[in-house]
Formats: sequence, C-alpha cells, structure tokens
Amino acid sequence: TPFIEPVYTTWYSRAAVIGFAILQILTPMLPWLDIGEPIGERSASVRTLITPAGWAFSIWGPLYTGSLVFAIYQALPAQRENALVAHLRWPAAGAFLGNALWAAYTQVFGLTVISAAIIVFTLTCLLAAYRVIASWPKFTARERWCSVLPLSALTAWLTVATMVNISASLRFHGVDAGGAEVMIAATLVLVGGLIAGTALVRSRGNPPFALVFLWALAA
Repeated sequence: TPFIEPVYTTWYSRAAVIGFAILQILTPMLPWLDIGEPIGERSASVRTLITPAGWAFSIWGPLYTGSLVFAIYQALPAQRENALVAHLRWPAAGAFLGNALWAAYTQVFGLTVISAAIIVFTLTCLLAAYRVIASWPKFTARERWCSVLPLSALTAWLTVATMVNISASLRFHGVDAGGAEVMIAATLVLVGGLIAGTALVRSRGNPPFALVFLWALAA
C-alpha cells in the first residue's frame, strides 16, 4: 500500500479535527439565534423525487457521535504516531469543515448551486479518507470502532446526500425537467449506487458503509 509511510502530525492538525467536529454540530443551531431557516424547511421547499423521508435524518445523531469519537481518539497521546490516523486527520477535518459550511450556508441562502459545490467538496474529502481505509492492510479493534466505522458511515451518507443536493439545487434554480424528472432522479440514484458499489469493492466489503447507504436508499 502507498499509505504506509512516516507521517508527521502537528498539534494544529489534531486541533482542527476536534474544532471542526464540534463546529459541524453547532452550525445547524443557527436558526435558534434567528439566523436563517432550519435545514428541514429549506429541503422541503425544493423537495424532489429522491429527497429522503424525514425519519432518515435521525441518522445525524449517530454520525455526529461518531465524528466526536474519531476526533477524541485521534487526539489521544497514544495515537499521535498512528500512521492510519495520521493519514485520516486532514481528510476528516476537511469533511467536518465542509459539513459546517454547508449547514451554515444552506440555512441562510438555501440549497443553491453553491451548497451543492460545498457538499461535493465534503464528499471528496470523505472519499479520500475512504481510499486510505480501503487500502489499509489491517486494523486494530480500536481503529475499526473509532476510525473506520465513523468515517465509513459518514462517507455513505454524504454519497447519497450529494445526489439529493444536486437534484434540489436544480429545482431551486428553476430547472424544470418536465417529463424527464423521473429519468434524472433515477440517473442520480444510479450514480450514487455506482460510487457506493465501487467503494465496497475497493474495501472488500464494509458493513458500516453498506448499512448507512441502504438506510439512505430506503428513505
């Protein structure tokens, strides 16, 4: 694997993961401060054929918890020289920051093309982390629970969320697909499925990714 090499971590890389993990949890609370509108309302206003049912978003509780678990785990003194964790820090920090920026922007401005660009950036960071996970030869039990599980689950959800956001952005900007709406929705689901399938093949199976993706797909 090309990833097993010395990686030098700094205090600010560890701090970035913790700071952005917390920030992504706080930004959805902006409407409590009379800033913007709740994400649920923004989503409902541009609902499409592939917008998940409301119950699906309850998964953010476990996803946020997993993010905090990884953030704390990677900051422990014992993990400062952990090669796997070192390769995951910056992609994870980028993903957590992306989630925070997306929530803040969407609540204020809605599901525009910019929100789609932010979520694509977030997914790109997570796919970079997932590439490390898929190429890593062996994990300890703690690495599986504290790194592989939370980041794999978040990657699966963002894979679907990106497709949904793109569809919602088209509607936000008044792109009327007319009779082709069903075909476009099916195409977006297919693209998401191809990304998920590729991820599962590369990792030789990943239960957290598969379960979260199926959860999102069912919704």
